[in-house]
Amino acid sequence: MTSPSRSRGLKRGFFATFEGGEGSGKTTQIAKLAATLRERGHMVCLTREPGGTPAADALREILLSGRAKDLGAETEALLFAAGRRDHIEGVILPALRRGEVVLCDRFHDSTRVYQGSVGGVAPEALAVMEAATLEGVAPDLTVILDIPAEVGLRRASLRRGDALADRFESEPKTLHEQRRAAFLQIAAREPERCVVIDANRDAETVEADIRAAVLERIASSSEEDTEAKGDVA
Repeated sequence: MTSPSRSRGLKRGFFATFEGGEGSGKTTQIAKLAATLRERGHMVCLTREPGGTPAADALREILLSGRAKDLGAETEALLFAAGRRDHIEGVILPALRRGEVVLCDRFHDSTRVYQGSVGGVAPEALAVMEAATLEGVAPDLTVILDIPAEVGLRRASLRRGDALADRFESEPKTLHEQRRAAFLQIAAREPERCVVIDANRDAETVEADIRAAVLERIASSSEEDTEAKGDVA
């Protein structure tokens, strides 16, 4: 796929997605990274999937409640794709066109893992959905927070407190381990896009590794844009 900052008329902007199992710390780490980037003068758009727009947020409630589960993994994938399409058009592309750094909590890799590798939706079907939904928009960087399923589920339970587990958190540990393996397989297939961070460490160490990876990739992207402008001139 084409980098979004170089497609569909975009002049600049940087798109980073964050993936990983339940309780891997994505939400916390994204918030910390956003604060750091803003301190360094970057405009930051913080968003998530499913969700990001009113329509996608409505789909989020349906998906996480489990009401769509009985419809099957393929229908779930289609619902995620519908929300993602609205999210891209309503939030992600406008932010990138403004030159912002977009930090997204989950994106298409989660569909590949949850509904594809583990859910059983055929890769060919997912490829068709992706082509129609993304239209060439792909992350400049994907940070995969890797953590053993048992540790992540324990963290998720502590975070949740007395609230009920959502559709995905409530599933068996074996499924969570399968998802962990599937994320790592994506990273192995696409090392130029993905970086794996060991999330089973203290939050400060994880934060430092994420910050280093993201800042390095943003700097590299800016250099490529400068060189491209020079070639055009």
